[in-house]
Amino acid sequence: MRLLKSTQAVNLNLKQAKIFYRQAARAIVLSGEDILLLYTQKYRDYGLPGGGVDKGESLEVGLIRELQEETGAITAKVLAPFGRYEEYRSWFREGANVVHMDSYCYLCEIDMSLGERGLGEPRLEAHEIKNGMRPEWINIHQAIAHNEEIQRTFANKGQSIDRETFLLKRIVEELL
Repeated sequence: MRLLKSTQAVNLNLKQAKIFYRQAARAIVLSGEDILLLYTQKYRDYGLPGGGVDKGESLEVGLIRELQEETGAITAKVLAPFGRYEEYRSWFREGANVVHMDSYCYLCEIDMSLGERGLGEPRLEAHEIKNGMRPEWINIHQAIAHNEEIQRTFANKGQSIDRETFLLKRIVEELL
């Protein structure tokens, strides 16, 4: 899959780091200029649904699982690969202090005739509920503007907002 961007958080010393590698899959679900995103109250940001792929899962199977869990998508189908975002950032789990994460992004579709715009009940994990995560259909331009405002003004921004804002802008450039 084509590399869209590779980033490294400032002040990371990769030569002395204990690195955990993580593959993630992220869904791009569009309806005109509306996009299905996850809003996280704790960080006040919007991001693509998706997450870590479990051992033994293909990227596509993990993507559909994550999309259904996080958004409640009743049916979901992978249409095409979009691109990969690679990042190195601080990490404090799995005995590591740096995560090397590859986020594989795919264009997907859900059956909008089912449920509320294709969505049923999400099955969020405890930390996602604690952080106030919820699925939301939003105009992609509004989501970008919102994230850019948070990047400028909110001291407690999440580590993923830079990735998510970059990806949203690329989606506008290439898919709308």
